[in-house]
Parts: sequence; C-alpha cells; structure tokens
Amino acid sequence: MTTRSAPRIGFSFEYLMWVFTRISAVALFILAIIGIVSAFYLGARTQTDVGTVLRWTFFPNPNHVVNSDIPDVTVGWANAFWQVMQMLILFFGVTHGMNGLRVVVEDRLGATWARIFWRGLIFLLWLFILIVGVYVILAS
Repeated sequence: MTTRSAPRIGFSFEYLMWVFTRISAVALFILAIIGIVSAFYLGARTQTDVGTVLRWTFFPNPNHVVNSDIPDVTVGWANAFWQVMQMLILFFGVTHGMNGLRVVVEDRLGATWARIFWRGLIFLLWLFILIVGVYVILAS
C-alpha cells in the first residue's frame, strides 16, 4: 500500500475532487440544517416524532410524514422545493461517497492497469445510483 501525497494545486482531477469533497461535506451539513429547520417550521416539532424528523431531514419525502398527525401532507411538504432538496442531498452524498471509494481503491491498487477498470466501474455505479435516485424522487 502506498501513501498518497497531497494533490498539487491546479486544475487536475485529483485537486478538483479534493476540493469537491470539502465543499460537499459543508453542503450536506447546510442542507441538513435547512431540512431540520424547515421541518420544524412546518409543524414537525408538535406533529411528528424524532425519527420522522431525521428521515425527513436526510430524505425529505412526503411519504415519510403520511402516518403522522399532520392533517394534509401536500400543503407544505409535497412541493418542488423538497424535490430540489432531495436531489441536492442525493448528488452531494453519492458523489462524496463514490469519491471516497475511488480514493480508497486507488490507494490500495497503486498505479496499475486495474485503476482504469475500477474508475470506470465506480463511475458506472455512481451514474446508476443517481439515475435510480432521481427516478425515485420524481416518482414519489
């Protein structure tokens, strides 16, 4: 196993992904805070339990609050704002995770021909998860 050096500053793939990982982590925190605050504003503090609020925060889906005490879910919860939130969380979370997987695999492999194969496989997995995730978001 080799030790990975810090990426050189410039427009290389490694440096851009290093920066993206830091930005996506901050973006996920901000989206989680927006989700919690919005859920509380829409009545979650009195009409749902903690598990429902946390599910809503990380995957804001109107089906998560259907069985709660909220009389009409579609008024504040089922709109385009929450779909955009879901897609942002999906994109940042999956891309952040797949980049971490890529770094771990490349650290383990070193500079071999298998690196190209694994990069392609991880890219296809990333693409598949995003397509399925967007389908689930738009279909629910």
